[in-house]
Amino acid sequence: MKMRIFSSLLLLLFPVCPLAAQAPSNTQKFSPPARTFRFSYNFTVKDIPSGTKRVRVWVPVPQSDPHQTVRVLAVESPVKTRMTHETEYGNRMMYAEIQNPTSDKAAFTIEYKITRREYSRGDYAQLERTDQKPAIVPTSMNRLIAPDTLIPTDGKIKELAVEVTGSQSGTVAKAKAAYDYFFTNMRYDKTGSGWGRGDALWACDSKHGNCTDFHSPFIGVLRADGIPARFDIGFPLPEKKDNGDIPGYHCWAEFYAIKTGWIPVDISEAWKAKDKRDYFFGTVDANRVQFSTGRDVMLSPKQDGPALNYFVYPYVEIDGKPYEKLDKQFSFEEIKRAPTTAEAQ
Repeated sequence: MKMRIFSSLLLLLFPVCPLAAQAPSNTQKFSPPARTFRFSYNFTVKDIPSGTKRVRVWVPVPQSDPHQTVRVLAVESPVKTRMTHETEYGNRMMYAEIQNPTSDKAAFTIEYKITRREYSRGDYAQLERTDQKPAIVPTSMNRLIAPDTLIPTDGKIKELAVEVTGSQSGTVAKAKAAYDYFFTNMRYDKTGSGWGRGDALWACDSKHGNCTDFHSPFIGVLRADGIPARFDIGFPLPEKKDNGDIPGYHCWAEFYAIKTGWIPVDISEAWKAKDKRDYFFGTVDANRVQFSTGRDVMLSPKQDGPALNYFVYPYVEIDGKPYEKLDKQFSFEEIKRAPTTAEAQ
């Protein structure tokens, strides 16, 4: 029997965060201040083999933060679920476990109401005025200057850091040099094979790919310079649509400057809309929702398989082994604000 958990039971897990103070943005010609929408995350584990003893399912769950407010409206699952989080990045997830399944499929749905806000730290000129040389990284951020499996900080990536950012002295200036380099030297192109894994070395050699391939070498170059950088992933919202299916994920990056804090960049979106090149250094628009952060992600409870390259789709194990036979479907519907009396007149 399916269990339906309504938002009144889950609000305690997803407190509404107030909007943090941000640098004034003069760039809203490229983004509405905020978008509010329903988001539907659906998937089915299919062709479960006869004789399976245990199916384990982990699903990323977005969280409220200064840039988005998340409310879970409902969860549908064939078994009881629980919310967990991993400690390295703080990602939240839903976990389900099916013992001795009697069906060859298991369907899950999570419905959300989300408000996403434009996230701006200002433009390059504003950021550079408060910039300083990279400082000693706090111990709490050591993970964010360390390599990932597909984002090394030595070898070719270190050489590229010296070449691209070595003549720059400030954190923001180094990040802008790396941003401009990958904007200029890569192209958004999902042909052939190898793209989409966020393999920084592959991206540097092939000079094309999707959002993961743009942002992985960017993160590697900054980390090689001792600048904390992190990987964010979620889903895009079509800019000029108010409902529909979403075919896949989108990702971007952030880097840390001592006096400013975290600063977002989206090189692949800038490449696709060249007039937004300056905008997407220091700002990301409201046309997205973030589901998780980080690479080489360990889940909670811990999976039997290896760390996940990134975590935006459901991860499933059957009897201790990764299982990939899933049907996935994601969609959104904009929630229109009712006009006030004054506006209606």
